Amino acid sequence: MGGLGTGEIILIVLVVLILFGAKKIPELAQGLGKGIREFKKGMTDVQSEMQSELSPKELELKRKEEDLNRREQELNQRSGEKK
Repeated sequence: MGGLGTGEIILIVLVVLILFGAKKIPELAQGLGKGIREFKKGMTDVQSEMQSELSPKELELKRKEEDLNRREQELNQRSGEKK
């Protein structure tokens, strides 16, 4: 269920061949390949842009976390001295 069998694939190829002709199929395949390459390139660009945007925010968050940990240690030391 859901998969294409050999007969169905042959039927699809024949219909495409009849509709577009043997000379037009390589052009269509080339255009499809270019479209897929452009899509992948766009996805890579978006991913790298997201990474570059997140990195400074992650660094700032890490610095704040370290600062809070340092202050917590100082408070623990002060409360230990008072006892």
